[in-house]
This record gives sequence, C-alpha cells and structure tokens, in this order.
Amino acid sequence: MSEPFSVRVTVRGYETDVQGHLNQAVYLNYAEHARWSLLQAAGVSQTGLVSTGVGPVVLETNIRYLRELLAGDEVDVTCAFEWSAGRTFKVRQEIRKADGTLAAEITGVGGLLDLKERRLVADPAKVFAELSTDPSAFGL
Repeated sequence: MSEPFSVRVTVRGYETDVQGHLNQAVYLNYAEHARWSLLQAAGVSQTGLVSTGVGPVVLETNIRYLRELLAGDEVDVTCAFEWSAGRTFKVRQEIRKADGTLAAEITGVGGLLDLKERRLVADPAKVFAELSTDPSAFGL
C-alpha cells in the first residue's frame, strides 16, 4: 500500500489557545485543508465538483488528541479515503509532528451530495474516479 496523501502545515501563533496549545477547532481546519489539497492533487476542483452538480459533505467527525501542538511546530496532515459499497465513505487522517510523533487522529464519514436532489449520490467513488485526473490519490 502506498503512503497516504500528506501536506505540511506550520502551527501559527494566532491558532493557539490561552495555554499555548493549538486550538481544538483548528485541527478540523487542518484536516479540511488536507482533504481539499488531496482533491486538488487528484485534479478535482471545488468549481469542478459544483459544475457537475455534486458537493462533498461531512456526516461525522471524531478527533483523538494525543500530543500537544505549539506555535511554530511543523506538522504533516495525512488523508486517506476508504470506500465501501454504499453512499458514504470514510476518511482517515493523522496529524504528525515533523519528528513523526502522532499528535492527533481524525476519522470521518462523508458523502457526495446531489445539489439538486439534496440526497447523497449512490456511488461517490465512481463520481470521484470520473472527475479525477489521478484516481489513485483516492485509493481508486
């Protein structure tokens, strides 16, 4: 199996809380950034999705905080899609310090919403594969 997609982010001071830790909500921003970066690397743009009448939705998110992150820390945020035979898919993400220490695990359930019907599309993997110039980025 190949390594999951990853982007590097530097923790900025304004993203920290009063204790100097990365604010809990910012973990979600980092995860979102990694997901959109993966889509972009696969050749799928936001406008491309919308123009085909679909948009990604997050249905569930869980975060496990394992180590503190401080201003100036460089982290790698991974993103890997897991597909099943249904309307939803899983996204597994990790946030690791530059030295490899696991700081957080983020798991989510998502889908692709038909923007006209306001329902999840039946086969999101197929849609991503058709829209993508590099389906392997999605594990397809």
